[in-house]
Amino acid sequence: MSSIFKKNAVGSQSGGRPRAAVELSAEGVLAAALPAAGSRRGASAAGCVYAFAPLPPGLLVPSLDEPNLREPEAVALAIRLALSEVAPRTRAVTLVLPDTLVRVFVLDFDSMPAKASEAVSVVRFRLRKMVPFDVEPAGVSCQILAQNESECRVLAAVVPGPILAEYEKAVRDAGYEPGAVISSTLAALEAADATEGMLAANLSASTMTTAVTSGQDLLLYRTLDLPPDPASRAAEIARAIAVAAAYFEDKLGAPPRRLYYAGIESPAEFAASVGDAEIEVVAWAERPEEGALTALPQTSFAGVTGALAGAS
Repeated sequence: MSSIFKKNAVGSQSGGRPRAAVELSAEGVLAAALPAAGSRRGASAAGCVYAFAPLPPGLLVPSLDEPNLREPEAVALAIRLALSEVAPRTRAVTLVLPDTLVRVFVLDFDSMPAKASEAVSVVRFRLRKMVPFDVEPAGVSCQILAQNESECRVLAAVVPGPILAEYEKAVRDAGYEPGAVISSTLAALEAADATEGMLAANLSASTMTTAVTSGQDLLLYRTLDLPPDPASRAAEIARAIAVAAAYFEDKLGAPPRRLYYAGIESPAEFAASVGDAEIEVVAWAERPEEGALTALPQTSFAGVTGALAGAS
């Protein structure tokens, strides 16, 4: 697995990921790129261009237990179409995966080896009993969040090896190279300019991830499956946000006033599901008013936007 984090902590501004990103979901492929210097080519105010290639239902089914790409050639074609619209200058792209595929943990250690490969080995050993799949062939990446003389907090992410290989192969079959890999919400955390406490939610068709951050530190990261029934789904969303908000208040000493949201519903629709008038739901990353080279659906733009925030 390529390094999925920037060298500094979550939300930092230095980094070196590719200048193009592609996020895969059950609905389709969202691509974004930073255009060449001096080229506007419909670029948004943030300097990005975006394109979307839809996928028919059932072609991509995020799962830890079975193959995800039911028609790999069709998925590779959608990746090729979306990326060809944004015209990246190199073959390397950041691959943004559905959250349900990537298990994320904040682990405590006494210390960590300075050498990256040795640090990953230590994290891999710790993860053996924490995930429901074989860690040895899995993609594992880690990043130090905080460290002092007596303890070290580490952000770790792991994805099953066969699943990672499946997605990376689709990118290569499309004619590109996965220069970095990251989950949707971890990428989205780079898109928010929040220096204080932050409550966030990323909604897909079947899951929702909630996160709480404080400055550079990740305090909570939780992905849960959502029921298909609309009423049960709304109730589960409200319950999950209430739990995350309570955690926010417990850790930071004050209730959250703002919820950063990204997903397949509009912020207004999501706010109705949350049902908390004390929390303002705001867009995690604004829907591009410019820079759209194809029709863009109601979806999360925070993943690809955050992926490009770490571009070199």
